[in-house]
Amino acid sequence: MNKTQTKYEFLADDPNVRVKPIVLALIIGAFFGFLNETLLNIAIVHIMDYFQISVTTVQWMVTGFMLVMGIVTPISAPLMQWFTTRQMFLGTMTLFTIGTVICAFAPAFSVLLVGRILQAVASGLLVPVIFNTFLLIFPPHRRGGVMGIVGLVLMFAPAIGPTLSGIIVEYLGWRFLFIAVLPFLIFSIVFAYKYLLNVSEVTKPKIDVLSIILSTIGFGGAVFGFSLAGSENAGFTDAVVFIPIIAGFLSLILFAVRQIRLDEPLMDLNVFRYRMFTYGVILFLIIGIGMFSSEIILPLFMQSALLVSAATAGLVLLPGSLLSGLVSPLMGKLFDKYGPRKLLIPGSIVLSVTMFLFCRLALHTPLWVIVVGYVLLMLSISAIMMPAETNGLNELPKRLYPHGTAVMSTLQPVAGAIGVSVFVSLMNIRQNRFLESAGNVNDELIKQSLVEGVEFVFSISFALSLIVAVLSLFAYRAVPQEESDGAADR
Repeated sequence: MNKTQTKYEFLADDPNVRVKPIVLALIIGAFFGFLNETLLNIAIVHIMDYFQISVTTVQWMVTGFMLVMGIVTPISAPLMQWFTTRQMFLGTMTLFTIGTVICAFAPAFSVLLVGRILQAVASGLLVPVIFNTFLLIFPPHRRGGVMGIVGLVLMFAPAIGPTLSGIIVEYLGWRFLFIAVLPFLIFSIVFAYKYLLNVSEVTKPKIDVLSIILSTIGFGGAVFGFSLAGSENAGFTDAVVFIPIIAGFLSLILFAVRQIRLDEPLMDLNVFRYRMFTYGVILFLIIGIGMFSSEIILPLFMQSALLVSAATAGLVLLPGSLLSGLVSPLMGKLFDKYGPRKLLIPGSIVLSVTMFLFCRLALHTPLWVIVVGYVLLMLSISAIMMPAETNGLNELPKRLYPHGTAVMSTLQPVAGAIGVSVFVSLMNIRQNRFLESAGNVNDELIKQSLVEGVEFVFSISFALSLIVAVLSLFAYRAVPQEESDGAADR
């Protein structure tokens, strides 16, 4: 089979092309890319014991992964224009497989960290490559359903990561977290080698080295600083936190200014001239911050205030995560049929109601309320996040697809790092103020202080959800625009 694009504008319109195997290969790659983000969470203690290392050292398995993703993802746009679709996907999956093999048989923690970094590089490139490929394969009126499948993977893979990790580590050992996924990675590579076609245009734009440096310092510094601020060992007043954050934001400002002035920018910020794309980014950021912070704050509340076990806290959140993934394809089909407003408006209303419910959490709150609340939260996220992202990307001209997917993919780890660190810090500040005003501290007051902190951060989340609700009222079905027709300035 010829491995180049057919005469049809979109590959899915060509009756002679088998699209399903292509989608299968991409979905398998996406699944393990997303799964890899949470698969090691349960195994960290076992890795510490095995290599006799401290918490601070092992934390680099998580912090380092997010940091590398934040650095690599912004350069995905020019790489997708330098290499063919097949070269990018097969290259990233091969790199991911090499990193997985290194992790599986690492004789020392330093070697394990190297393998983890290779996985992070591959993951940082893999997600925008997959999104860009789907945009080029499917016409706009069919993208919702396909992106819904990606949404299933996006929600389902991280949700089952801790559960799957716990079972594997308990019965087989932490190395099998890597060994078990190798057959699937190889299967995806073989499938893609046989069926994946080249759908992108190789233009080989000039790559600006200074932009790469500013991007690395900017996104890397922001992710690194906020990730440390979200840990127990550092706060925003510590130099190791605020210096990287300040350096990161200053570099991002210089990066943005340079991209505007360059004829061939590393990340084309003209994507923000398109209204629905900008709306999509704002909604994506707010929803991402709310989702990531809730996944941290709710377990803290249940374990420290309601005194449930970690396993129970995980099971409480599991139905919401699984159901969110399962309904994502349905949300995608509804998006294709009815457009974004019919999903964004009710989704934002449910989101606001849920955040208001979480503002009322107390020591006597039964677990079933949190189960129901988290189910509603994740359903609303499914109705907002992927439709908003797909609708925004739909408005871009083809030339900007790599840049649009790079922007969206870069913001994911940034939103996660900012959401967790800022919300946890605000929660701690509110707790400390409550305890200072209480006088004599006892166990009940400590638990009540946590309730005060949780209520405070979810009040902020409620305010952000109202912004989502307002923005959803102005959404419309985006159609692909060409930069010359003035549609971007509507």
